[in-house]
Amino acid sequence: MNLFGYLTQIEGTILLWIQQWLRFDWLNGPVMAFSKLGNAGMLWLVLCAVFLLFRRTRRAGALGLAALAMGFLLCNGLLKPLLHRTRPWLVVEGLKHMVAPGDMHSFPSGHTCAAFAAAWTWRKQLPRRWMGKIAMFAAALMGLSRLYLGVHFPTDVLAGALVGIFSAWLMGKVLGGRKFA
Repeated sequence: MNLFGYLTQIEGTILLWIQQWLRFDWLNGPVMAFSKLGNAGMLWLVLCAVFLLFRRTRRAGALGLAALAMGFLLCNGLLKPLLHRTRPWLVVEGLKHMVAPGDMHSFPSGHTCAAFAAAWTWRKQLPRRWMGKIAMFAAALMGLSRLYLGVHFPTDVLAGALVGIFSAWLMGKVLGGRKFA
């Protein structure tokens, strides 16, 4: 067995453990609903649009949109088509997925990428520190929701978070000195 085979086996064991011990009927609906808010980055796009309406948060909205766009290009435009990692329920025997993903490529997690691209930007740009902390907490929950639902491997989520953080950092460097009047 090669390295990827071992990794898939270990990650499959983690996902089966989550399925057996952490899935609860009362939690399934809220997790599915929260994860659905991340479809196409919609939650983060809407929040960026709201931030654009107010002068104090306009910079956070503009940089957040740029980070989301960069994350989308890297994650969905480059990495997923290039790497073609299969969704976990297709290779992990006994794993049941709870939602139908938009595409069949698993690596990296686009939901997690978008969440971290926005949250990493906002943690420094929003006028109150607690706002950035809530955004980071929500981003982490988005990544965890993808594991809970059985649609991503743990390394998919980790990679999505890293691509999102990189996208936020890069757009901060490229656009950081610009005024968003």
